Amino acid sequence: MCAVHQPNFLPRLSTVAKLAAADVWVVLDDVQFSRRDYQHRARLGPVDGTGPARWLSVPTHLPAGRSTLIRDARTVDAPRSIRRLEHVLRRHYGVSPFWPRLAADLLGLLTLFRRTDRTAHVAEASTLLLLRVLGWSGATVRSSTLSAGSGRTQRLVDLCRAVGADTYLCGTGGSRYVEPDLFTAGRVELRQFSVPSTGVWAGARQVSALHSLMVHGPDKVKAVLEMV
Repeated sequence: MCAVHQPNFLPRLSTVAKLAAADVWVVLDDVQFSRRDYQHRARLGPVDGTGPARWLSVPTHLPAGRSTLIRDARTVDAPRSIRRLEHVLRRHYGVSPFWPRLAADLLGLLTLFRRTDRTAHVAEASTLLLLRVLGWSGATVRSSTLSAGSGRTQRLVDLCRAVGADTYLCGTGGSRYVEPDLFTAGRVELRQFSVPSTGVWAGARQVSALHSLMVHGPDKVKAVLEMV
């Protein structure tokens, strides 16, 4: 099974669940970067359930303006970014009983800013961090290394075939535009994927999966994901 998704910074639980259900994640890094999307930012939900969620953003420069591809977006002022991101994460989730268990990996992620200036690499690494915490052992392949058609749906079919997948996991967003007939013609099963909205899944489509990990703990979230 294959999931195709843009690299998101500390992605939402609905996204993590879809990727965790796949054997291969094709990291969609060669499409246009969008500042309104989640490639460089995440919403952090409050641990105690009160108060608003807040945005945590990776300062990002787009060398080609609005036409910049995700893979070409650049991080800005690494030392300052590291300090700010660490401050926000500690202040927002330091009160969680699960912070000590996750802090080393989260703060270790920030050191990546010193080794790369690609926002996509940081976002991809943050997603893999969450997936590994939840026990995922699948493979990742960047779409920029694969050959695929230009049509929206045909591209997904071609990416699946390029990694040897016979099933495509389609999230709620993708289900609005995909053309099922093209999957049938390409001999790839189109499988819809969605998550509940209560319990651990509350806010799964709005806030980072980090929220559920900090509120419920990795073991409980992992157990719930295995039932989807």
